[in-house]
Amino acid sequence: MNNNILVVNGPNLNLLGEREQSQYGSTTFEQLKNNCLAKAKELDVNLEFSQSNIEGELVTIIQEAKNKFDGIIINAAGFTHTSVAIRDALDIYKKPIIELHISNIYKREEFRQKSLISDVATGGIFGLGDNGYILAIIAMQNILKNENR
Repeated sequence: MNNNILVVNGPNLNLLGEREQSQYGSTTFEQLKNNCLAKAKELDVNLEFSQSNIEGELVTIIQEAKNKFDGIIINAAGFTHTSVAIRDALDIYKKPIIELHISNIYKREEFRQKSLISDVATGGIFGLGDNGYILAIIAMQNILKNENR
């Protein structure tokens, strides 16, 4: 069974713990990353964690993941609502994808309630805070395990 999972984080997530704690909590990006890597180790999953504020870099990361990773967990952040390029890269990926958001985008401003990537994602986790990342890792492991039966 292949257990190579990529976590892709979009713009401003590097500022977790500093910005809008009422929406995103107090966990820092580094703490989030360490929590995810610890859960991956516990589950015997190979996990790589990435972040960029630049749309084109995220597209490249997704394109390069095709030959290295069995599944992608993506929090595209603000690009969720605007980036056809990220959506297209995910559509080309053709492997399991979990869309993830710390806040519930469907309970926020109207412009945030439209996701351009939901229709190419296998599933989504919204509004469960940084615990959503741990749930996404567990869910992706289960998806990959079931694919390899």
